[in-house]
Amino acid sequence: MIRVEKLENTALYLEMADIIRIGNKAVKLAKEENKKFGIPETFWKNGLIYYILSSGELTSVRPEIMK
Repeated sequence: MIRVEKLENTALYLEMADIIRIGNKAVKLAKEENKKFGIPETFWKNGLIYYILSSGELTSVRPEIMK
C-alpha cells in the first residue's frame, strides 16, 4: 500500500465526507425499499454472489424474484 501525503485543502476532505454521508444514506434507503418489496440484499465475496433473503437466510442460489 502506498502512503499518500495529506492534502492541504481541508475543504476537499469536508466535501468528500459529505458525499460519503449522502451515498451511505442512499444505500440505506435502497436496502429498506428492496426489503419492503421482497428483493434480497445481494453482495459479492471471494468471487461468489450471495443473497440475504427476507427470512435472514444467506444463500448463493439465485432467488426466483431475481430471475
